[in-house]
Amino acid sequence: MPKVLMYSTAVCPYCVRAEQLLNSKGVTEIEKIRVDLEPEQREAMMARTGRRTVPQIYIGETHIGGFDDLAALDRAGGLDPLLK
Repeated sequence: MPKVLMYSTAVCPYCVRAEQLLNSKGVTEIEKIRVDLEPEQREAMMARTGRRTVPQIYIGETHIGGFDDLAALDRAGGLDPLLK
């Protein structure tokens, strides 16, 4: 399974939902980068993704986007192949 990385904050309901969806797909380890604890990480996230909101999710080197993007990818049948 490829590495899953998620930029998040402590009080983000979409981060929680993204984690729940990934867990339901068998993902047991998610590397979380807390942008609320390390403001310089938010700057790095914005430079890397072009977005300022969390979550921002990567599966391997593929930028998925936020929770809505992750859920849409799952509904379209594209999430499972990325996690294999």
